[in-house]
Amino acid sequence: MEPKSLQQAILYFADPKNCREYLVARRWPDGVTCPRCGSKNVIFLEKYNRWHCREKHQAPQFTLKTGTIFEDSPLGLDKWLTAMWMVVNCKNGVSSWEISRTLTITQKSAWFMDHRIRLALQNGSIYKLGGPGSEIESDETFVGGKAKNMHAKRRAQFKIARESSMTGDANLVNKTAVWGVLDREQRKIRATVVPKLNREALQAAVMNQVEHGSKIYTDEAKVYRSLPKEYTHEFVNHVERYVNGRVHTNGLENFWSLLKRTVSGTYVAVEPFHLHRYLDEYMFRYNNRATTDNPLNDSDRFDLAVRQIVGKRITYKELTGKDAERPASAEPF
Repeated sequence: MEPKSLQQAILYFADPKNCREYLVARRWPDGVTCPRCGSKNVIFLEKYNRWHCREKHQAPQFTLKTGTIFEDSPLGLDKWLTAMWMVVNCKNGVSSWEISRTLTITQKSAWFMDHRIRLALQNGSIYKLGGPGSEIESDETFVGGKAKNMHAKRRAQFKIARESSMTGDANLVNKTAVWGVLDREQRKIRATVVPKLNREALQAAVMNQVEHGSKIYTDEAKVYRSLPKEYTHEFVNHVERYVNGRVHTNGLENFWSLLKRTVSGTYVAVEPFHLHRYLDEYMFRYNNRATTDNPLNDSDRFDLAVRQIVGKRITYKELTGKDAERPASAEPF
């Protein structure tokens, strides 16, 4: 019986056979195929817990990890799947230190593992949100240190930027700018880190993510003025009120509040160049939360995550930026 809780998952995935059966059923529902050539002419080598492709090509043997976020990892699938269960189902996230203590691995390994799992949770789409008559909320926020801890001069800069939502470069106020849209009908959110919060950048983001004919609700920020006529734009002035009938951004404000509590309470310190990965994780949990018309449980959410592990790979050097090419003028020491 497949697991329904974390305790059951730990016991279930402790058996390598259960790991194999669970992953095979989701990765190869129509039968095992070679990840290198796509052939079904394969045999299972039970002694070595791997498959052998009978077609002639290099590296004919492969395992469950080949071609997934698990590839080249010395950690067993029992640890990987337990960590994935925790990341996918802990509402407020789980830190690498917690993963480290739970799985008895180093914090560095747990941190790398967490980011590989977040890559699997990344769910890009070519389809836009909304459509004729759909209600879309659009809003932006700043993620970073608290204003009260800033120097008085920087705090004044941040206040001006926040009031006008016209920062140009968000780093000028020691914050990372994040923009998002919420489709009320689908109850789906898309959020991304943006380098600038100006009219050109945000209007381009809206046009890339939202279908024409949608009703777009925003706050009073001037950056949303003069949206293309294909959209119906209404806004609410937060100085006067937060809700004007159907016009409000409370759905996105709720998402920002939950995100910031997770970042400050669970992860404590998030580097700006990794923030988009944490957004992928939080959006996955939010977009696949249990609702009245879609009662997902922990097992269902985990199942969705496992189906997304194939074809996604990131190395430690890529993650930390250490594989960047050395400038042509640089000389070795």
